[in-house]
Amino acid sequence: MDSPFQRRAFLGCGAAAAAGLLASHWSEAAEAASPGSYLEPAREVPIVADSDVVVCGAGPAGVAAAIAAARAGARTHLIEVNGCLGGIWTAGLLSWILDAGNKPGLMREILAELDRRKASVAYGSSIGYDVEQMKRLLEELCLEAGVAIRLHTRVVAAHCDETRRLRLLVTESKSGREAWTAKVFVDASGDGDLAAEAGCKFDYGREGSGETQPMSMLALLTGIKVDEVAPMVNHLVPGQSGKKNLLAEMERAGVSPSYSGPSLFYLHHDLYCLMSNHEYGVSALDAGAISEATLRARAEIHKQIEALRALGKPWTDVQIVATAEHIGVREGRRILGRYQVSTKDLVEGARHDDAVCRVGFGVDVHSPNPQETKGIRPEGVRAKAYDIPYRALVARDVHGLLMAGRCISGDFIAHSSYRVTGNAVAMGEAAGVAAALAAASDRLPHDVPWSEICGRRDSLARP
Repeated sequence: MDSPFQRRAFLGCGAAAAAGLLASHWSEAAEAASPGSYLEPAREVPIVADSDVVVCGAGPAGVAAAIAAARAGARTHLIEVNGCLGGIWTAGLLSWILDAGNKPGLMREILAELDRRKASVAYGSSIGYDVEQMKRLLEELCLEAGVAIRLHTRVVAAHCDETRRLRLLVTESKSGREAWTAKVFVDASGDGDLAAEAGCKFDYGREGSGETQPMSMLALLTGIKVDEVAPMVNHLVPGQSGKKNLLAEMERAGVSPSYSGPSLFYLHHDLYCLMSNHEYGVSALDAGAISEATLRARAEIHKQIEALRALGKPWTDVQIVATAEHIGVREGRRILGRYQVSTKDLVEGARHDDAVCRVGFGVDVHSPNPQETKGIRPEGVRAKAYDIPYRALVARDVHGLLMAGRCISGDFIAHSSYRVTGNAVAMGEAAGVAAALAAASDRLPHDVPWSEICGRRDSLARP
């Protein structure tokens, strides 16, 4: 492999010579490739880190997995494509945590610290929070635990050995193409990117049709007084439907939002989170489609706010603080695990001996078809509280790989319930502890008993 000096020397050669070399390489690749494609030449990729545990994706599930693994004694790397930790919590401006009230461990610790910093507001089991404070808190928790963080880096390939054990992943970043080895890996990418690259089979969308729930862009607003807009704010005034009132106000302003349940959440002082957008028929696996959806969504939000401002009071001074860098994706790949959380589990309120957490959130399918409804589609399924078993976090087709967050193994209806972030943190925490125990004892994740994982997780809990 060339040294940095040798690479610099090549780049410093004469322009004519460099052009000739590039033309030669292009000609050879073009001749070998099939029409309409480019055959990339083989190259050596440096291995930049060897860890006990590598976690891919630093959303709520990934951050929890990394913190738990590091606290359990594992040398842990956390790889994230955005420029901050938190994923949908931060880059996505979610500002709202669902199904968090009954979660002990890291979820309780995060909520307590946000409360101590006066950076959150509670509405029953739902929690609103300050996005910037969340960014900093997650960084502090990871660094305190000893997690090595790499931002601005995307997983693009993976390698398994002849036993189907995942040994290595490859990333792309400003540092070029790099390889990372570990004893155990955790896919917390949301869309199951690492698992797919490693060769895991997965489900995508509704069984049979493949239809997926719409994406949504969120925004932070300021310049409005809470006492003047209270009836239009979710959960603020008993007996008032904030969504219906805000929809009526938007229609009075001459705009009809793509989501018929526009939601305004009060965070603190004069800061609010707005969710009023649906992007239909967009594949989470298509960068071009996501790009177009992002542009449409941002334009719609600005149009809505401009229309509200034109009404005058109470919207005279409303301003957009920020729109999300990362559009909210509800559905990506659901990686096949050693257990699939099913609609039957929800209906029966399933209990499992290896329960990672108990889900209290109901079925929540945002309609994939705007001609049918632009809101929540009734599915005729009444969910009881149910368990997510550890087995649903263990990849079926590849060894040494765990999943956490919305890419775990489940069906379409079950996923619409367990995908919310209070559950993601609990999943990540369990996956991180399991990964650390497996790495320390040279076992595979499916060989580590749940009783051992649960005992170690509980021993790490902070008051």
